Amino acid sequence: MHGLTNRAIQCFVTDRYGLEKWAECARLADIGFSDFESMLIYEDGQTTQILEAASAVLNRPKFELMEDLGTYLVSHPNTESLRRLLRFGGVTFVEFLHSLDELPDRARLAVSDLELPELELRDQAATQFSLSCKSPISGAGHVFIGILRTMADDYGALVTLYHLGSSQGVETISISLIVSEYSEGRHFDLGARL
Repeated sequence: MHGLTNRAIQCFVTDRYGLEKWAECARLADIGFSDFESMLIYEDGQTTQILEAASAVLNRPKFELMEDLGTYLVSHPNTESLRRLLRFGGVTFVEFLHSLDELPDRARLAVSDLELPELELRDQAATQFSLSCKSPISGAGHVFIGILRTMADDYGALVTLYHLGSSQGVETISISLIVSEYSEGRHFDLGARL
């Protein structure tokens, strides 16, 4: 697993719960160090260990914690660049959804060796979609539920999201668009702010 992924988990725990809780997670995970380096590659098992340790230390179900991680990734001021990358996917929430298949390739433009989960969006009806997520990390679909919920708010859309479970390593998320322009949404400017 790319160090950026593990570092994101570390920053999430640190920003939301503090350094002491992160140190406790690293100790419980027994990974042999306390800080992930963003540009190194780690074994997938270490990512799983740290997520399970965080679940135990923070006394939160693992998948609930992973959903909160997804929300953090696109809403915290420290991760504004990820939100910007996602917003380039389209002007509307539906356009954004249709751009998710390309997300791993867009991410590799920024970091060439970054491997994101394989994503595939399927249209079920005009306002019904399913997103398949294949990842070596069990529960990655829950991270995408957090991301999708936050991005829907960002676009001003009202959606319902359900994790439909996993089959042969592929998790499926049901997406129902209730109202595409429910609220104003967050401002997004194509130009970078200096």
